[in-house]
Amino acid sequence: MPLIVETDLKEVLTDISKQLEKIGDRLGRLETGQARIEEKLDSLDKRVEKLEGSQNKQIWTLIGIVGTALVGTVIRFVITSLPPS
Repeated sequence: MPLIVETDLKEVLTDISKQLEKIGDRLGRLETGQARIEEKLDSLDKRVEKLEGSQNKQIWTLIGIVGTALVGTVIRFVITSLPPS
């Protein structure tokens, strides 16, 4: 014997409508969260670019200091190795 369930179509449509509203609300919150995350990611990307630029400048400064020290050391040894006149 088949089971027959009688429900009002209006009730079913109301339940479906409520569920769709909940899904829409959740989707809206997800989209807002995604926008915030994208904004934070862009901010972090800019900060990393600044750090890379700063690091590059520091490396060239260090190379200059080491080069100057090396040239100074070579000149000192050349001058001290020359016989006195």
